[in-house]
Amino acid sequence: MELTTVWFALITILWAGYFLLEGFDFGVGLLLPVLGRDDRERRLLINTIGPVWDGNEVWLLVAGGATFAAFPEWYATLFSGFYLPLLLILVALIVRGVAFEYRGKRDGATWKRRWDLSIVLGSLIPAVLWGVAFGNIVRGVRLDARHEYVGGFFDLLNPYSLLGGLTTLTLFTLHGAVFLALKTDGEIRRRAGALAWQLSVPALVVAGAFLLWTVLAHPDAAGAVIALAAALALTGAVLATRVRREGWAFLATAATIVLAVVALFVTLFPDVMPSSIADANSLTTTNAASTPYTLKVMTWVAAVFTPVVLAYQGWTYWVFRKRLTVERIPA
Repeated sequence: MELTTVWFALITILWAGYFLLEGFDFGVGLLLPVLGRDDRERRLLINTIGPVWDGNEVWLLVAGGATFAAFPEWYATLFSGFYLPLLLILVALIVRGVAFEYRGKRDGATWKRRWDLSIVLGSLIPAVLWGVAFGNIVRGVRLDARHEYVGGFFDLLNPYSLLGGLTTLTLFTLHGAVFLALKTDGEIRRRAGALAWQLSVPALVVAGAFLLWTVLAHPDAAGAVIALAAALALTGAVLATRVRREGWAFLATAATIVLAVVALFVTLFPDVMPSSIADANSLTTTNAASTPYTLKVMTWVAAVFTPVVLAYQGWTYWVFRKRLTVERIPA
């Protein structure tokens, strides 16, 4: 297998891992005012992701860095063409991180209410815009012969990409509700489980519509099979939430997100960013790639350090694996 294909596959895995892990982070943030009825309950919700949210964002940094090093033409076109939405995502992630750190620095309902709002917005904006961005990447954008984006901001807000944004929003919110039912106990656990059931059917409809649109617009046998597997996994999540099997529900929502991302990348291959003007203008794994020597060095570095990062992150989740309750949160 060519190294360009290997690195396209690795970047697919990195983005799938990022959305799997950060997806429930965003969901917890979005549900903060819904499930947290007072300050102790909201602190409990934040504590469920407190030890892991910043580690989850490492996947975004690595995915972006790998894209820059392996496919610099793709990175340059992506970040120049999608400058405003990606800037909004970056600002939202910074605000959310600051809110986690500063919320408990002072007492006062107004202080905490403002930081809670920052957490909600810092979760909402990336949850929507990541879906919009990847919807446009799969759909294709206006690239000229120099592989430069010549469209405008509002060209990115087309029906397909907006449905992609709604899909990531509903999936991440469901993923977060299932995660909270798995990580908490008592009344919060009951409320999160009931909300997950209410969210599961709309998520199935929205995500099913997006995957069906993708398969019909971009016929690809492998992509269609993986998209069908994602739909089946989401159906499993609906059933698991109905019978309150939280562990199985979380595995099912995780599988749905991973399979959906893989289906999008498989549909995209061998392009990395199709042109809607002319096929010859599209960026592919060949014309967007770094030199073979660069890819070879990167492969050795990834082979050494990836297991270390995975082991560290797995250990973190193991240490903080127990359920949390309101009774253990200081008044």
